[in-house]
Amino acid sequence: MSEVIITDANFEEEVINHKGPVMVDFWATWCGPCRMLALVVEELAEQYAGKVKVCKLDTDQGPDTSAKYRITSIPTIIFFKDGQVMAQTVGLQSKAALQEKLDSLL
Repeated sequence: MSEVIITDANFEEEVINHKGPVMVDFWATWCGPCRMLALVVEELAEQYAGKVKVCKLDTDQGPDTSAKYRITSIPTIIFFKDGQVMAQTVGLQSKAALQEKLDSLL
């Protein structure tokens, strides 16, 4: 697995303080669409290795961060660049749609 596992404790260090693009997948183990999206996120993590940091945050394990970013539906993916939110998607997304967002950050 090439994704970084994020929690409330390491979110700022891993995402906000990171220079460059970061994709954060907000998900939960009980969420069916999240599990379907997980395979796409893994593929993107490998495809963009060295260019984009790909992270996963289980909303049950990261309630403070989830609340801060107003995550009300999952899966939600937030795209950051140099600590700033650049884009966000909610719901199951195609690999092509996510690639388009990632490419716009590079």
